[in-house]
Amino acid sequence: MLQIAPTWEARPWDDPSRMLCVDVARERILAAFAPLPAVRVPIIDGLGFVLATDVVAGTDIPPFANSAMDGFAVRAEDTLDSSDASPARLRVIGQAAAGYPSDVLLLPGTAVRIMTGATIPAGADAVVRFEETDEAGHGVTAGAGSDGTIGIMRPAKPWANIRPAGEDVRTGQRVLLAGSRLRPAEIGLLAALGRATVLVHRPPRVAVLATGDELVDPGVAPRPGQINNSNGASVAAMVRRSGGEPVMLGIARDTPEEVRDKLRAGADADFLITTGGVSVGDYDIVKDVLCDVGQIDFWQVRMKPGKPLAFGHIHGTPMLGLPGNPVAAAVAFEQFARPAILKLLGRTDLAIPTVLARLADRVENRGGRRHFARVRVDATVEGYVAHLSGAQGAGVLSSLAAANGLLVVPEDLPAGEVGMTLPVQMLDWEVG
Repeated sequence: MLQIAPTWEARPWDDPSRMLCVDVARERILAAFAPLPAVRVPIIDGLGFVLATDVVAGTDIPPFANSAMDGFAVRAEDTLDSSDASPARLRVIGQAAAGYPSDVLLLPGTAVRIMTGATIPAGADAVVRFEETDEAGHGVTAGAGSDGTIGIMRPAKPWANIRPAGEDVRTGQRVLLAGSRLRPAEIGLLAALGRATVLVHRPPRVAVLATGDELVDPGVAPRPGQINNSNGASVAAMVRRSGGEPVMLGIARDTPEEVRDKLRAGADADFLITTGGVSVGDYDIVKDVLCDVGQIDFWQVRMKPGKPLAFGHIHGTPMLGLPGNPVAAAVAFEQFARPAILKLLGRTDLAIPTVLARLADRVENRGGRRHFARVRVDATVEGYVAHLSGAQGAGVLSSLAAANGLLVVPEDLPAGEVGMTLPVQMLDWEVG
């Protein structure tokens, strides 16, 4: 397990000159995570999970040559001179239905009535659609005239309307790679290969703890000076959206005993996320307890919002301490916790889906930090356009609720000007 050693003297959170860039902080955090052990589940239950091993085809798909159309299986050379005025007349010697093997052999001048998905009879090398025959004019269900023949009114190209064996997948082909997320299409492919179960990485159990005497759970009437605990619910929801299973630890009051007890309750989780108690000015008791029961490094990250951060291990469990301000916690979660959860799931595509958008509003960026501004992105005929979704204070949740993306203003850019094109992390877009 990674041991986080302090990179400076005691109380680093009191030294504002010690700041990490977002990318370095993310690298350090992700280095502590690895995919969780694999479990075998029914393929339907694997939806949304990540393959733990490559899938190699043990059979061809399709396993035999079959018809792509309803029509007649023929020898292409028997139809070379066919036309509306002079159809090639072939003797119908049988029928082929999907789900049954064919023991018919086509000889020159013969045809077999065939349904979509049925095995191509031996000797046939093309399928002619019903619409290209004179079947309709006969008015008989057998598909042949009273003389037992069918008229082919178009020349057939060799292998027309035939799906050859292995057209989709060949035996021995690596069809799905470890790290792939299982969508309905992948589930269908597994079923086509005859797989009833699949090996996936199990979802991580992520313990969520809010800290602070000022917090009460939703549904409990706040006393004067208290506020509802929005972080617990929003972080748990982000955990679930990222593919993890949230374990709610509730609220820890600012006492050493309660913080220790709550942290101990989350010790069997795969990942522990706390909010509050990691910024300059917070009660030292929270920081002291975190350091006492684990190996924790307190950082300042060159980002806005979300500058204060803590990371390390508590009772051997990776622990990420997010800021207490609701929007700062959410932004920091997206940058650090979300990719960590994806890595636990076995994902390799950890980046948030990002587009380039033209700014419709000016965005200031003082302080030389990477600014993640809440925006509403609209698609237009001229490309994506980003509008600020409201006030940008670190505690203004309403503008986060109105946003569908985070506009990224680089550290060295003092402002995003109207008309400028910048990247936007799309929060509502599903990854993979």
